[in-house]
Amino acid sequence: MGRFFYRWSENCFPLGADSLALGEFAALKPGDRVVDLGCGAGLLLLLCAGRQEGLTLTGVEVDPVAAGEARENLAANGLAGEILTRDLRAVDRDLRADLVVSNPPWYPAGSGREGGPGRMEGCTLAELCTAAARLLGHRGRFALVHEAGRLVDILCALRGAGLEPKRLQFCRHSPDKPPYAVLTEAVKGGRPGLAVLPDRLS
Repeated sequence: MGRFFYRWSENCFPLGADSLALGEFAALKPGDRVVDLGCGAGLLLLLCAGRQEGLTLTGVEVDPVAAGEARENLAANGLAGEILTRDLRAVDRDLRADLVVSNPPWYPAGSGREGGPGRMEGCTLAELCTAAARLLGHRGRFALVHEAGRLVDILCALRGAGLEPKRLQFCRHSPDKPPYAVLTEAVKGGRPGLAVLPDRLS
């Protein structure tokens, strides 16, 4: 976590390698307005602030307990920011972003996959990408981490929302293991052309 510390309760999804990977992967620029959709206790906002000063930080979280913990984490680290307690599908067009980040639940409801409530989708990938696109202006970026096996769903949802995939990186626990996650960055109104980066070991 660098110069920041992070606290979360059992009500929040715990710190994991996937969030840490996204925090390093997302491209940041000075003065960026960063919005985390489904921010939980605010981990990604802290990771972004640790890499780049002068960011405007906003989190959107439907769970009031997690939203409260996100506010506490920002305040405890001396960071200004706003945490909105609402469904990400209800984000207003008045909320603007240069960069949207998200580590959403990975598994569709009723899929039979395990991982607890924190891993089960409350909204679809298409709805998530549409919400991100609504916040971004032309050339705005959306970076997310998701289950590697859903890569086709991710790319289709991004393009369907007008977000062109531009960078992609698989995450592995070891070289001899299949990828467990994929990092993707898309640009609103971007031209086709995808850079596939060397795999990340974590």
